Amino acid sequence: EFLQSPEFASKLRSDIRIPSCRIRTTKENDGLLKFVVSLHDGRLIESVVIPGKDRTTLCVSCQVGCGMGCTFCTTGSMGLVRNLTAGEIVWQVFAARFILNRKVDNIVFMGMGEPLDNFDHVIQAIRTMSDQRGLNIPLSNITLSTAGHVDGLTRLAALGMKSLRLAVSLNAADGQLRSQLMPINRRFPLDELKSSLNSFPLVKDGVVLIEYVLLRGINDSHEHAMQLAGWLKGMAVRVNLIGFNKGACERFQAPDREHLDLFRSWLVAENLFVRVRNSRGGNLMAACGQLGSLQANPPAF
Repeated sequence: EFLQSPEFASKLRSDIRIPSCRIRTTKENDGLLKFVVSLHDGRLIESVVIPGKDRTTLCVSCQVGCGMGCTFCTTGSMGLVRNLTAGEIVWQVFAARFILNRKVDNIVFMGMGEPLDNFDHVIQAIRTMSDQRGLNIPLSNITLSTAGHVDGLTRLAALGMKSLRLAVSLNAADGQLRSQLMPINRRFPLDELKSSLNSFPLVKDGVVLIEYVLLRGINDSHEHAMQLAGWLKGMAVRVNLIGFNKGACERFQAPDREHLDLFRSWLVAENLFVRVRNSRGGNLMAACGQLGSLQANPPAF
């Protein structure tokens, strides 16, 4: 009966603030769908719906641009324009489900932006997504990916959200090389990152997902594999190998599939669980590292 109550409807209208967002464009290929969202200030973000055998994943953005400056990432070439609000983050899920009619049941914070650089809004968005009164997506179906923001990891650990899945973009286990590829390593070096991950609370038998983008001739040698295996020794991790996807940065090249498999075999021989992730959406500029504007020049390597 309360759903038919004028008083209840009036209360909802006064209390609820729906972000002024709209879907500007969509592109689809082989089931994968990228949609561009125009925000209230005219800024644009991109989100990607990725269908799978058992679930449908939405890759959400949490910032317009990104301040991490990773040299192989299109979004990083934009710099940070602004943070998204919790409402703007959640609206991407709303749009995928109720405007585009996709049965999204898995969320990955792997779109535009560094989630732990927009901590408060991202956490509020996750709480809304996972609440049974919200979008009712279990925390175990939400993955937060970070470039290694140690201060943010410390704050996240204190919240005790053990079921939330954590991914870390590593890309090099040599400090000098990682600092060249990922400037955040100068602020939070590898030893600090490892200490933070080793103390991070996980559910029983939980793991941290380590993401490693292979760049031909840069971080894909046997020596690099051994450095990675050594750095990960004793840690509760699984490794995702990702071939570089061209975007704003033309100077990097992707290894061929044979070399991806070879690099995986080197890690497997060191008793690591490793999966080669098949990139999808490259023809839509929707694959890993491709989201965002091409207008900015990437930093020199």
